[in-house]
Amino acid sequence: MFSETSHEDGVLELVIDRPPVNAFSIGLLHELAARIEAVKDQPEVRAVVLRADGRGFCAGGDVKEVEGLSGFEGILGQSSGSLRLSLAVLECAAPVVCGVQGYCIGVGVLIAGSADILVASRDTRFVLAEIDNGATAGAVQALKLMPEKRVRAAMMTADPILAQELHALGSIYVLVDEHPAVAAAVRDVATRIAGKSPEAMRRLKTSLNNTTKAHELRTLYRAELSYTYELNVMGEASAGRTAFIEGRRGSYTE
Repeated sequence: MFSETSHEDGVLELVIDRPPVNAFSIGLLHELAARIEAVKDQPEVRAVVLRADGRGFCAGGDVKEVEGLSGFEGILGQSSGSLRLSLAVLECAAPVVCGVQGYCIGVGVLIAGSADILVASRDTRFVLAEIDNGATAGAVQALKLMPEKRVRAAMMTADPILAQELHALGSIYVLVDEHPAVAAAVRDVATRIAGKSPEAMRRLKTSLNNTTKAHELRTLYRAELSYTYELNVMGEASAGRTAFIEGRRGSYTE
């Protein structure tokens, strides 16, 4: 579901590929998180590139998997995986440069918000679609990308936020015109970071995380999830997911 390449300059490149739309399964979330967590014991890794093949970076969580598992196993697995991967990216010992194209939905926005630096194609649409799936979590990561009132509008309407808007806000560092250019641009940024002192860079990331209170993500996201769990117990979440699976609600990837 993802491949990895270790480059001679110290850049670890992780490429997600889960056709047809890069919907993140529970297994992918945990496997990717485990790989990023392992960087703490790899001093030779100076920067991490996280990107995806295909027409979009992430179509959100695998709704069909969540709905298909018995009881609440699906939502518990998806939410724990989303938290673990968000923390893995945010707390990764080396800087994480994330490249996105086409669409970045649900958990994709959480990952983008947790990354250190973002590169995106100009046509990328960022969608916080939680409201349509009976979910309430993700604001804590989204607030790393945009102001509070913009997050409220994005989460309450599920309307897409265009990459140009996030670039204007300074949340996207490099904006490119075509999808194929994302891979080269994200690699270029990572290479520049890898050229700095690795000892200084790892300490700089820790310092920045401390200053921005990154440690609060775990507590705040868990609190947000409590309302998602309520909606699952009530049956509201299942109704939203089923509407998507049965085609009664459109896809954000189109």
